[in-house]
Amino acid sequence: MDTAHEVQQFLTALRARLTPERAGLTAFGGERRVPGLRREEVASLAGVSTAYYTRIERGGLGGVSDSVLFALVRALQLDEAETAHLFDLARAASAGQPRALRSKPESRASTHVVRLIDAMHDIPAIALTRLGDPVASNPLARALFPHLFPDGSAPINHARYLFLDERSQNFYPDWETSARESVSALRLLAGHDPSDRALMALVGELATRNDDFRVWWGGHTVRTHSAGTKRINHPEVGELTVAYETMMLPGTPGVGMTTYLPAPGSASADALTMLQNSALIRPFTTRT
Repeated sequence: MDTAHEVQQFLTALRARLTPERAGLTAFGGERRVPGLRREEVASLAGVSTAYYTRIERGGLGGVSDSVLFALVRALQLDEAETAHLFDLARAASAGQPRALRSKPESRASTHVVRLIDAMHDIPAIALTRLGDPVASNPLARALFPHLFPDGSAPINHARYLFLDERSQNFYPDWETSARESVSALRLLAGHDPSDRALMALVGELATRNDDFRVWWGGHTVRTHSAGTKRINHPEVGELTVAYETMMLPGTPGVGMTTYLPAPGSASADALTMLQNSALIRPFTTRT
């Protein structure tokens, strides 16, 4: 990953989305050539010279102090995920020459995590790696997400399912939201460790094979999505809405566990109960 290019695209996108009014600046009359803030306006808000900010935006983020980075965070009104991404890019830029791509140890769920998920009989639960590969799940989760767990085959990576399997667009009524969230999560990972060979291979595959992914990846949007609600159009029990929450597992680096719960007494809860009563208990096939 070209860190200088990433910095330029990221900061340009952040500047373009922020209007003078939102930034607390006086907007004078006349046509503006840019939709958001000008470079000199960001520089003024951050308390640095226009020339210095211009160098930063053009990729010269290496060696920039934390105080200046936090000034940019305030000026551009960054959220927690965007702030972390900016600091990740600054760290990568300060490292000098880009590190060669390297293979990271494959993330696996510990025996304890597998047993914990299996014990959650009434709650769909899945453990996913940083790239979205299922490494543990219980029967109800496999019934809730049948496309991810094909009979007799290894589980499917969730990002590949979203962008390379047409069934996902019917399964998720809010497919674009889910797909954009997946892109955002991968973008955060890329900023944190641009030398991750498996991550770069996945991004390259998806960008080559899916136009939406390629366009959204170029948008440089970063967000965290650890909780929320998800609508599902299930092939057996119809549409249901579940609240999800993802918890990182400190004892198993690179793996997070996500649980899914419908509102008590809702039609979605009834649908999940029907699914639980009728689901075939399929074994979990680990990746090889």
